[in-house]
Amino acid sequence: MENVSLVQLIISVVLFFVMFFGIGFLLNMLLRMTWLMAIVYPVVVVFIVDEVSFLDYIFDAGNAWSALLDKLQALQIVDIVILSGGFGGAIVAGIVMIYLRKAGYRMF
Repeated sequence: MENVSLVQLIISVVLFFVMFFGIGFLLNMLLRMTWLMAIVYPVVVVFIVDEVSFLDYIFDAGNAWSALLDKLQALQIVDIVILSGGFGGAIVAGIVMIYLRKAGYRMF
């Protein structure tokens, strides 16, 4: 753990979990697509990690994808744990939505 205390790590994981749980829950309610946030989450991670413009993936694909691969390989274990917390929040939002629908709750 490079320059990150345990308290910062725990707060960051909880923050990402709650943030993506909330986003996933709202998307599930509005669009009625249970696993949408879990499917979209890798794209969100690319936008978080990468510093390349979205248009570069279209017009300069070779350099953009190699830069993304380099950034993903350079992630520290702390970064991976924090991003995994966000993915866990997206998955739990889908599970909660399935449970609520089976329990008879209708959201929009």
